[in-house]
Amino acid sequence: MNIVVQKFGGTSVSTEERRKQVVNKILEGIKQGYKPVVVVSAMGRKGEPYATDTLLSLLDSNFKEDNRSAKDLLMCCGEIISSVILCNDLYRVGINAVPLTGGQAGIITNDDYNDAQYTDVNTDKIEAIIKEGRVPVICGFQGVTKEGYFTTLGRGGSDTSACILGVALKAKEIQIYTDVDGIMTADPRMVKNASLINEITYNEVFQLADQGAKVIHPKAVGLAKKGNVPLVIKNTMNNCKGTLITNNISKDEKRFISGITHLNNRIQVRVRLSENKDVKAYRNLLELVAKNGISLDLINIFPAHQMFTIDASEKEKLTEIMNKANIKFSMIENCSTIAIVGAGMTGVPGIMANIINTLINNDIEVLQTTDSNMTIWCLIYSRDICKAIKLLHDKFQLSLVH
Repeated sequence: MNIVVQKFGGTSVSTEERRKQVVNKILEGIKQGYKPVVVVSAMGRKGEPYATDTLLSLLDSNFKEDNRSAKDLLMCCGEIISSVILCNDLYRVGINAVPLTGGQAGIITNDDYNDAQYTDVNTDKIEAIIKEGRVPVICGFQGVTKEGYFTTLGRGGSDTSACILGVALKAKEIQIYTDVDGIMTADPRMVKNASLINEITYNEVFQLADQGAKVIHPKAVGLAKKGNVPLVIKNTMNNCKGTLITNNISKDEKRFISGITHLNNRIQVRVRLSENKDVKAYRNLLELVAKNGISLDLINIFPAHQMFTIDASEKEKLTEIMNKANIKFSMIENCSTIAIVGAGMTGVPGIMANIINTLINNDIEVLQTTDSNMTIWCLIYSRDICKAIKLLHDKFQLSLVH
């Protein structure tokens, strides 16, 4: 059916002027011979009347915790408003559009309210609307249980909705429209000469998104990769061609390193064997922490000690667990993790050495490192994060990436 899924974020639909640009993008898709399936987020951001966070501020904290289904019902309102208003805007230019909730669009989920997982998708209604020559405008971020209760898909849910539908409909591509030109080699707020990446692999984007880049949610990338549907990140406000995400990039786009990102608010935890020789829990430390729902990163195991990082929000919880198990430990706070990502670095000698030398030679202390086949992580003090990213960006000449 030559379908293209077009997802528009909250800033893209927040004002009438911006929605005119959205309408133009949909019209462009139709002129190119595509059948658009549109997915929208709630209008605006916190403080604006229909934004999800604004709606949530109307509820008491205890009510939200004890009535997660009711919370989901309220959180679905923003997208419903967006879908109907955008249909009105499309009507003005002669496009017959149909607003659909996530459930009406066929997204079935479990009943894990506020962070539901989709279990099935039925695109019959969407396909029927397309065959009638109309454009479905679907509420992102939401689904419905088998019993008919509204659910939301958690953080990045509208991107997830777009990818669920794009894969199910066998779309030609999934276009994610946002307020940036695409995926950059680094955060342009930190690195002024950061450049747009024209093409990048799913795996690289998954790593960048998982390690702090906020252009698209890693869950959505994983879905698109599994279905082998190309993703394109574009700017609603201009005609920049954006970033194409696929399994294979062209030879001209191949490089050692694609991008650098970071995570703040990290704490390094060190546990020494010499201080815990008679503590049984030391041997099963990682399992103990994981069982209590704390996510660990940068795990290093040595004969004499163990190291890992946690998010700063987990400090009190970890301290309670460790004290209860009589495990002695130390923490280094105010840390950040830099992630250097590139599929081309696999098997190439010297990249880790270049990274470490660049940092050390510029008086940046490296607290910990680890690596995989396409990512190198360095833990440093947060005070050095901007300086470190700029230095590495220049070292690997990422401003020349296209």
